[in-house]
Amino acid sequence: MALVGILTAIDAIKSTISQQFTMMGANSFSIVNRTKYLSSGNDISATYYRSIEYREAMEFKQRFDFPAKVSISTMASGTATIKYQSEKTNPNITVQGTDENFLATSGYTLAKGRVFTEREIRGNSHTAIIGSKLATTLFRNEDPLDKIISIGSGKYKVIGVLEEKGSSFGMSDDNSCFIPISSVRQYFGRPNMAFSIQGVPTRPEQLQAAINEAEGIFRIVRGLKPGEESNFSVETSDSLSGLMIDNLKNVTLAATIIGIITLFGAAIGLMNIMLVSVTERTREIGIRKAIGAKSITIRQQFLFESVIIGQLGGIFGIILGILIGNVVSLIVGGSFIIPWAWILGGVALCFLVSIGSGLFPAIKAAKLDPIVSLRYE
Repeated sequence: MALVGILTAIDAIKSTISQQFTMMGANSFSIVNRTKYLSSGNDISATYYRSIEYREAMEFKQRFDFPAKVSISTMASGTATIKYQSEKTNPNITVQGTDENFLATSGYTLAKGRVFTEREIRGNSHTAIIGSKLATTLFRNEDPLDKIISIGSGKYKVIGVLEEKGSSFGMSDDNSCFIPISSVRQYFGRPNMAFSIQGVPTRPEQLQAAINEAEGIFRIVRGLKPGEESNFSVETSDSLSGLMIDNLKNVTLAATIIGIITLFGAAIGLMNIMLVSVTERTREIGIRKAIGAKSITIRQQFLFESVIIGQLGGIFGIILGILIGNVVSLIVGGSFIIPWAWILGGVALCFLVSIGSGLFPAIKAAKLDPIVSLRYE
């Protein structure tokens, strides 16, 4: 139960991580600000590189002639309150400034309405695209399209509603609101405002080529010399999920060790059960030997009993382990998982534990002298 339960939970977490990062935009890449961490003994220091400026992002978008869609975005607020007539949200709404390509490069899909146009982006249009949960909170049974909402001191017309995406690591994209990036620069501007660049190649198999091209062009945009370290990061959903899954390797190793220790304890417990059984059935063994039972027959009997006990325990443990692991999967928003590899491994381990635990008691039972056994008790 311990081994299968823990490892099923870890498999569920890995599956959830992969799904959530794929939802963020499959076959896409992002150019973002870079932070470098340096450790010295017990001290960890961070080196912060300068933020990506709007001018640099726009220059990259103009220069990048690879067959791909490119978008620019920036964070306006992560604690915004949005109002519609008498309805208003909690101060936990994420407002982002985006351009006309952002939804396509970030894996979002419209449930109704339309995306921003280039003219709206250039003209600082007061339009907004909102998440499904936000739409439900503000409009309940009304159609959100063409309604006017308040974001801070500004009024924005809703032109689109996103399809529901669900939660990702405790954060919900359905509580998001997108407005033109030009509007964010005007009304939410602040010093050292950071911008992100997202790209999706027209052909998925060209992702790595697009990343290489993007990195080369952005190095030119930032004026970096050949051989000089990049002061920005190029990330993909696959690389981010791979990094998080790699971080789970130590957890998997620790869980495996815990499971092995548990099995070791179970092996000692099973051996004690079988030794007590041999002691309690000494007279039975003596009678069987007296009427002609061979030592190998006695040994096989106790080994079979040990294997049956171990496999019964294994079956119940595997069922409970799957249930426990999938409760964790349910909590993190994953799907039901049946870890066939761990099930087969659990059956094999239980068989080995049964043989190891039952061998010594079986040999002890086979070596009992029939005369001494008959006089027992």
